[in-house]
Amino acid sequence: MSENWQSEPVKTTHGMGSIVRYVALLVLAFLIGLVPMWLASRQASSNLAEAERELSLVMMENSLASAAINARRGDYETARQAASDFFTSLRTETSAEGASALSEAEIASLQPLLTQRDNIITALARGDEASADMLSDLYVSYREIVNQLSSM
Repeated sequence: MSENWQSEPVKTTHGMGSIVRYVALLVLAFLIGLVPMWLASRQASSNLAEAERELSLVMMENSLASAAINARRGDYETARQAASDFFTSLRTETSAEGASALSEAEIASLQPLLTQRDNIITALARGDEASADMLSDLYVSYREIVNQLSSM
């Protein structure tokens, strides 16, 4: 009655191999699901950056148009504040390195507009009627530069 109490070693290589395959298939399935989501996220990020760029340009244009309209109506203080906002935004965008909504060509073309800042702000502070024409001319120049370079 001698029983062999020794048990045979359990073969785990077959069990381990199937676990490794399952883990590899799970990782592969994860990657297959991850790649399309990553591509969609990248596209959405690119679209967001372009929308933010356009928003920045439109906000500057809006400030300038508001200044011109208010000056034309004789509301010089409101026009001065809007013109100041425009020039502040323009200075920020032209001096931002790499993070600007403007291209290098736009920065180079818009830089001369900053030289008119002091004359326009002073004319608005004095309530000079000529400031409306100055702002209208500045608005037209801004639009021409941005539209011309954006269409390229």
